[in-house]
Amino acid sequence: MTLMAVFLGAAAVLVWVYLLTARGGFWRFREVLPAAEGGSAARVAVVIPARDEAAGIARTVRSLLTQRFGGALHLFVVDDHSTDDTARLATGAAAEAGASGRLTLISGAPLAPGWTGKLWAMSAGIAAAQEFAPDFFLFTDADIEHEPSSVARLVAQAEKLGSDMTSVMVRLHAGHAWEALLIPAFVFFFFKLYPPAWVAKAEKATAGAAGGCMLVRRQALERIGGIGAIRGELIDDCALARAVKRTGGRVWLGLARETRSTREYASPGEIRDMIARTAYTQLRYSPLLLAGTIAGMAIIYLAPPALAIAARGTAQLLGIGAWLLMSMSFLPAVRYYRKPMILSLQLPLAAAFYVESTLASAARYYMGRGGQWKGRAQAELANADAKDAAAASNLHHGR
Repeated sequence: MTLMAVFLGAAAVLVWVYLLTARGGFWRFREVLPAAEGGSAARVAVVIPARDEAAGIARTVRSLLTQRFGGALHLFVVDDHSTDDTARLATGAAAEAGASGRLTLISGAPLAPGWTGKLWAMSAGIAAAQEFAPDFFLFTDADIEHEPSSVARLVAQAEKLGSDMTSVMVRLHAGHAWEALLIPAFVFFFFKLYPPAWVAKAEKATAGAAGGCMLVRRQALERIGGIGAIRGELIDDCALARAVKRTGGRVWLGLARETRSTREYASPGEIRDMIARTAYTQLRYSPLLLAGTIAGMAIIYLAPPALAIAARGTAQLLGIGAWLLMSMSFLPAVRYYRKPMILSLQLPLAAAFYVESTLASAARYYMGRGGQWKGRAQAELANADAKDAAAASNLHHGR
């Protein structure tokens, strides 16, 4: 038992040394969207898929129609069969901003076979925006309140770097106690999967984006074959980033300064639902990958505090060391969210929650409720679509 404890502690320390020194500095949280330098005459079509978004749509529309941006900007809100006042509130917010002429409201068509709901709604907005002849599409969620220079910052960054896709992780709501514990960890884990420094490098295959705020050049979207090229994807933001990068495009991923999500998570269960929607999809619905992920999370995040508290001698020292390295790496995320530094020590608690949520994601998938979003269970659809595409490819290549 002592030898095993020492082995676990040593493994955890080595992993954290690697994460701190050799994974693109993901934990530093330094890639913050800079201020805009100079003006731009770009034309930006903002596409907002909205399904039962009465709680936040007015603030989103108002924040976008009052942007300090020198180019042309037009909103295309796709009302995806909402059962609340989403449409009325969106048009009302535009009228209050004195910009009704810069908002087009689109009634979503019935969901087409092979499409996930959000991407189908986005496709309707893209089609409606063609007459506007945009230079960029800004895909944003209906619960995002953009700070006044958000669009100018995004366009300036894209033009400065020559990026075909410029995406920021907005500030998620973290006012409740459980949000303060779980939301910074969510962003930390996301950047660990998709280190922004690696995303920005053309020679790296890593491609990621944050779906709440993605600026994409029209030519890049056309080059990948349109949004239909990823129509069955549940993790649509990262799938879009992969498609852009795979076709020679440049991708930049970072953090927003003040653009924020207005969606509150009233309970830990709502955060669990957010994670469980795509966690098993991320693992490609593989039981082996699920088992490996759980084992890895246990060694990296759960073993260090367990050894620090319960072990003795070398194992305890290794546990303490790994826990300190873990806390040091998490501290920038805690500071970004302006939370007490003591929360950096509680990453193992958040990790345990994410382990449970990942297991819940797998369980929901096997119960036919995978990929639940706005009343739609989409994982079976997406997985079947992927299998059909693979079968068609095999047939085409004579396999």
